[in-house]
Amino acid sequence: MNRRTFLQGAATAGLALQAPFILGRPADRKFRTALIGSGWWGKNILVEALKSGRCTAVALCDVDATTLEIAADQITDLSGDKPKTYSDYRELLAKEKPDIVIIATPDHWHALQTIAALQAGVHVFVEKPTGHTINESRAMLAAARASGRVVQAGLHRRIGPHHVSGMKFLKSGAVGEVGMVRLFAHSGGGHENPSPNSAPPKGMDWETWCGPAPLRPFNRKLHPGGWRNFLDYANGTLGDWGVHWLDQVLWWSEEKYPKSIFCSGGRPIAGPAILNDREQTTDTPDHQAATFEFEKFTCTWEHRHFAGNEAEKHRIGAYFYGTKGTLHIGWRDGWTFYPANNREKQVHEDSQLQEPDGHNLKLLWDDFLAAIDGKIPPVAGIEVAHRASVMPLLAMISWKLGRSVAWDGAKEEILGDPAATALMSRPYRAPYQYPKI
Repeated sequence: MNRRTFLQGAATAGLALQAPFILGRPADRKFRTALIGSGWWGKNILVEALKSGRCTAVALCDVDATTLEIAADQITDLSGDKPKTYSDYRELLAKEKPDIVIIATPDHWHALQTIAALQAGVHVFVEKPTGHTINESRAMLAAARASGRVVQAGLHRRIGPHHVSGMKFLKSGAVGEVGMVRLFAHSGGGHENPSPNSAPPKGMDWETWCGPAPLRPFNRKLHPGGWRNFLDYANGTLGDWGVHWLDQVLWWSEEKYPKSIFCSGGRPIAGPAILNDREQTTDTPDHQAATFEFEKFTCTWEHRHFAGNEAEKHRIGAYFYGTKGTLHIGWRDGWTFYPANNREKQVHEDSQLQEPDGHNLKLLWDDFLAAIDGKIPPVAGIEVAHRASVMPLLAMISWKLGRSVAWDGAKEEILGDPAATALMSRPYRAPYQYPKI
């Protein structure tokens, strides 16, 4: 995204900076705020921080020099702040000593950067999922507990108005006894052709971008933005969209974790994954179906990147199937209750979203600052985010092995399956060291 496009988008979304008053009182404390991962989404979060009137942008970090330069100019134009720029987050933490760090890097960097920030005494806003593997997330949780700092994850559906009211409706008993939940996110697509590898863009440190993960050849399918569909750096649609909707289930249920998980899927439409010196494709499944067995209900997840979902009323969201009817909590289509008794009227509430992106970052950021101030715990804190992130990671382990896994959530152990247990971590590329729990 270029400078002009970002500024126009910010203006369209009403992102002109507000006077420094929060809830009618002067913002008497300014938080020195830094951004690690200065692309489109990271800047969206930082702009919300600046809009609060309580944050000053002191530093930006990115391994792409062009991205970094553009981001610095944009933030200066929007706020008047003149953030310093860094290519190494460790140097940023040491020299700038921020109060808050926003981490909006690819998933494989979340753990190391979050832990380093917490050890430096910094509050952290980190994008979901918490980690690329289960034990990374566990290490982040342990570091947060030891630090006493606030960690908020980007689970903005935890605070979106129609999600809050839909959850209130669900918990009221209006849906009856829920025995099954179905989660889904579908899109169109088809066969994938490989793209040629190339040299990284001028000024980009590709080896550091890969970091602790395997070093692949640079490819435009990977950067910018496509890394979510490469297993070395993320966990596909299940790790991206799935964490949001699985978190909705955990928010509703009194059960904190499933007892068994099975996942299947593949690439019959996209075609075989390709990786060689000349070219590559993505390697995540073009569809997956997962079953999470809880004590009192069954939860399923499904996604596909073909056929769309034109045969059904909704394309994305969660169906809660109860004895009194079915509740759909969606995204842009709000929530709707379909009574089992056809003589009863449907109940519907429209979505209330922050445009143009359709998320609720402002509410989530305000909640983050309130937690730092000591008024309330964060709505999407590290405990919540860890449990939500572990769910899709367990499903990915099942998918890789082709069998179900039994999970002891209290001990956070996979039962009786050494091969599955081994996949809770992964080797890091030297000289990086896997974080300790």
